[in-house]
Amino acid sequence: MERVGFVGLGAMGRPMASNLRRKGFELLVFDVDARASEALVALGAEAAPDVSAVARGADVVVTMLPDSPDVEQVVLGPGGILENGRPEQLVMDMSTIDPAVTDRLAAALAAKGMAFVDAPVGRLASHAERGESLFMVGAGGNDLGRVRPLLDAMGTTVHHCGAPGTGIRTKLVNNYIAIAVCQIDAEALALAQAMGLDIATTLDVVNGTTATNGHLKSAWPVKVLAGDTDPGFRIRLAHKDLALGLAAARRAGVPAFTGAEACECIGLARRTGDFEERDFSALLDVVCAQAGIGPPRLRSR
Repeated sequence: MERVGFVGLGAMGRPMASNLRRKGFELLVFDVDARASEALVALGAEAAPDVSAVARGADVVVTMLPDSPDVEQVVLGPGGILENGRPEQLVMDMSTIDPAVTDRLAAALAAKGMAFVDAPVGRLASHAERGESLFMVGAGGNDLGRVRPLLDAMGTTVHHCGAPGTGIRTKLVNNYIAIAVCQIDAEALALAQAMGLDIATTLDVVNGTTATNGHLKSAWPVKVLAGDTDPGFRIRLAHKDLALGLAAARRAGVPAFTGAEACECIGLARRTGDFEERDFSALLDVVCAQAGIGPPRLRSR
């Protein structure tokens, strides 16, 4: 079994790395916040002092980081994976970043004889905790086979989207829909609240028609509508991901009017109170605050 290095132990990275360790993978971990490694060390992982130590000590290096500059620095920057890596080593980036950065990583690593896979993650932190993540994978066939045991240990669903770079592009399409629809849901349920409708009955109606979606059917009843806006997927990151989708649309010459409006609304939510670090289902509470009404909550039945 290959030794796995894992860089980035945040809300998604920590549970995914934990599942790798529980499934028996030898694990070398690093996060800029040294405290983030403690839970992994308790499971038997080894904490590395920096990225260079991970690159030197692992056969496969996984990165799960917040944004494009973070990934570029860790992989291509001084003391990074490229500088300290070796031929036939594999790097798998699971972050949601600019596809142009993904392409640069793949080219730079290939030039040194290193393999690259992009495997951004679908579903939420709660799914990652349970080992139920979904992965959108861009990889050559041999490299997919090499990382498949890791993906199976961290999740339940693997979609091979094509060559390197197709995984992140698929993720941007997925998140474009999920985030823009989240804003629409927030406005619609705020309207229902303002008109004095019973929220449970409204959801029963909506979930029986083509208006239904994953937020209203499964996620929101246990998050914002239950009064829980602790972050699974932060509003700040939702704004970043939708902005990446819009940038991709501009490059492709695709009109993106609805996405642009949703991105503007979510940008405003980031600047409203402390919502930036709340779960993106809390967009409902933002819209209700903007309307001057109390946010709806479901009573337990």
